[in-house]
Amino acid sequence: MWYVVMHTRFLLYIIITFTLASCISSRDNASIILGDERFEEYLPLLEGKRVAVYSNHTGIVGDKSEGLMVPAGTPVTDDNCVIPFGTPASDTSTVVYGPHIIDVLIEKGINVSAIFSPEHGFRGAADAGADIPSSVDPVTGIPILSLYEHGTHLPSAESMATFDVVVVDIQDVGLRYYTYYITMHHLMEASTKYGKKVIVLDRPNPNGFYVDGPMLNMEYKSSIGWLPVCMVHGMTMGELALMINGEGWLPEGTCDLTVIPCLNYDHQTKYTLLLNPSPNLKDMKSVYLYSQNCFFASTVVTEGRGTMYPYELYGHPDMKNCDFSFTPRSMPGASMPRYQDQECFGRDLRDVPLDTIWNRGADLTYLIDAYHNMNIGAAFFADDLHLEEQVGQSYVRKMILEGASAAQIKSLWSDDVETFKKQRRPYLLYSE
Repeated sequence: MWYVVMHTRFLLYIIITFTLASCISSRDNASIILGDERFEEYLPLLEGKRVAVYSNHTGIVGDKSEGLMVPAGTPVTDDNCVIPFGTPASDTSTVVYGPHIIDVLIEKGINVSAIFSPEHGFRGAADAGADIPSSVDPVTGIPILSLYEHGTHLPSAESMATFDVVVVDIQDVGLRYYTYYITMHHLMEASTKYGKKVIVLDRPNPNGFYVDGPMLNMEYKSSIGWLPVCMVHGMTMGELALMINGEGWLPEGTCDLTVIPCLNYDHQTKYTLLLNPSPNLKDMKSVYLYSQNCFFASTVVTEGRGTMYPYELYGHPDMKNCDFSFTPRSMPGASMPRYQDQECFGRDLRDVPLDTIWNRGADLTYLIDAYHNMNIGAAFFADDLHLEEQVGQSYVRKMILEGASAAQIKSLWSDDVETFKKQRRPYLLYSE
């Protein structure tokens, strides 16, 4: 079975933030019906077909769970948030997430012939960019075909011959450098080439309430930035799939595509994820800070991988005038973190109110703070193009080195944001 049953003592990658200064209404999630719950819309399209599924551990039908409770002592009111990613009542209780889309399809008599897995693997626990071998599920015998194996992210001709329809059901977080949408693009491209159908079972985007950051200069197209969209594109996977088709971004032509939309969702919804989409996004605050602190991967500063709070803190062994410290350790999803077992000094962002994070959007304040603190000039940045591949433009590094503020840099991409909002509008399934 693909059900996820976990004791809290083993929840190495499901971390709860107890210090959220503002809350996400649980009612935002309660009324939403995910695409994978709308069986009457897509099961008829799968009958008699060999079906591949592109998913990972996040493919829980309807994002449902049993036994999730807020921490003891937390007041529960109509305005109180459900604590991100859930927690059981005690160390001896269990959290049951279920059922997975693959279980449901098999139960309903659908012939699931293959599973495609993205970065971090089907279980969602591998390091970023790690080579993940293909395997076979020991319970069902279904091949798990890794698209992060041997350095290639494209499905092979042999794997494409194993199915007629590929179903996409995976939780994305809505940033251009988050790779799950890139894998979907590769599957759409291959499906167009080999005459396969693609069905996207849509899910909300937890960062879908805003658009920010520059559009990608395709000179910096890479495995962490594939499409000419804003850094925070604000679109669901289904909307992106429609835009990929509509803008002619598939070299082989137009994909045979069906999107099953969510119901009762719009782009102002603050959607709380049920569980972490990848090993270093451990709670909702990290999901929101991801557009502000992922840039540290392009510098000498660590963004906190190897701790329980990646993206919610940052530091360096030589960062000056900082009382806060942390020590990165090897752990699942960060097996060899930077400055492993070294004390790092820096900033703790866990108490920053969510409203502050939301209002800033994609922001370089923390990056620039660390740059000035380190006071080592250009040596602060990696000497490759990783920052340009993340941000999508060359001017960000140059302006930081010239002493520009976060607000001055952000003003340069405001036209990109307005242009992209207009460009994406025909493909939106949900009101803005």
